[in-house]
Amino acid sequence: MFGSRLSVVPLSALCVALTLTGCNTTPVDQTAGWSPNRLYSEATDERNAGAYEKAIALYEKLEGRAAGTPLAQQAQLDKAYTQYKSGEQAQALATLTRFVRLHPASPAMDYALYLRGLVNFNDNLGLFGSIARQDLSERDQKAAKESFEAFRELATRFPDSRYTPDARSRMAYIVNSLAQYEVHVARYYHSRGAHVAAINRAQQAVSDYPQSPALEEALFILMQSYDALGMTQLRDDTRRVMVANYPKSEYLSQGFKSADSAWWKLW
Repeated sequence: MFGSRLSVVPLSALCVALTLTGCNTTPVDQTAGWSPNRLYSEATDERNAGAYEKAIALYEKLEGRAAGTPLAQQAQLDKAYTQYKSGEQAQALATLTRFVRLHPASPAMDYALYLRGLVNFNDNLGLFGSIARQDLSERDQKAAKESFEAFRELATRFPDSRYTPDARSRMAYIVNSLAQYEVHVARYYHSRGAHVAAINRAQQAVSDYPQSPALEEALFILMQSYDALGMTQLRDDTRRVMVANYPKSEYLSQGFKSADSAWWKLW
């Protein structure tokens, strides 16, 4: 009777066998033979189809293969736009910052500035929408202000750019939004009896955004807060200013508007 024996395969032979049977895990780059133009076309098609991750990867390949060419610059900008569309604001801003640093004389600089403003503007709208029914005290307005600065740089440096008219409209919206935000916070303080804080925020709205639609309510909050603190002369002075500028103001006849009204909807 013979005992069973296990055959031992040498490790080197096993490795050779695995290699011969196709067990190599090194990924194959399907784009290796593609021209830069095909890379760009395929990336754009993927983005248009909503396949943002695939598009970003293709744009990055194109940046490397066509380095130093206008197509590589275009790929970088398109990558930033794709990151923005996919909700990756931080990555989009990082890509745009790199573009501005590497290509300060690029003929597409106006678009880079517009896109930088747009990325922050999108974040700004999300912020204003999300705080509509929250109790407020202080919140960071960094994104809104950075959006405004990017649009302002665009309008200043490239007044004839195709993107400048839209940038100016967005600048006006941002200013009005920031003013309305300050007024909303002032009203928050006033409703809780923090009249000094309400005065400070309302005064900031008046001084920083004197042409905004929110000025009317800011003056009314000032008037009410001065009255609550017994500062009658300042109250009367503010009332005269308000009557002179808003003689038919509903605040003077009806007081504060309903709390259910959407304060962030400026028009």
